[in-house]
Amino acid sequence: DDDPAGAHGNPALIRFDDRWQGSQQQNLATEVGDFVLLRADGQWAYQLAVVVDDAEQHITHVVRGADLLDSTARQIWLQQCLGVTTPAYLHVPVVMNEEGEKLSKQTGAQALDASRPLEALMNAARHLGLALHEPAPPTLEAFQADAIDAWKRRLAQLPAA
Repeated sequence: DDDPAGAHGNPALIRFDDRWQGSQQQNLATEVGDFVLLRADGQWAYQLAVVVDDAEQHITHVVRGADLLDSTARQIWLQQCLGVTTPAYLHVPVVMNEEGEKLSKQTGAQALDASRPLEALMNAARHLGLALHEPAPPTLEAFQADAIDAWKRRLAQLPAA
């Protein structure tokens, strides 16, 4: 995007293209407001820390869960303020519960049944919308090869960064 700060130079309107989620925009002034850069305990907040860390490491592409999509505009705004390069972003789907929360230890999600790993992985792949071949792979190794192939097919459909 030639005008990531938004139409007509509105610095609060951040636009960006996510390789998986498509065109995004967020008005920081109306949708987010002020956000913390230095926590009360004296530690730098995640938003600033990740921007500085990515810039120091010369990160060009960020791939992470779609649950972090909402924070991307804040990070782009901080990148602009600091004069550092904005990486290309790709936010992959995550499995959510009925309340729209990412399933994780932090949200109290049940652990996967490790006694049946192939079945657990197949269910996870279906929940993520991964198009696996039929019939289902008979082994973990076959699942891994099929899953990698499915991700490659999905990523090949995305526009180039």
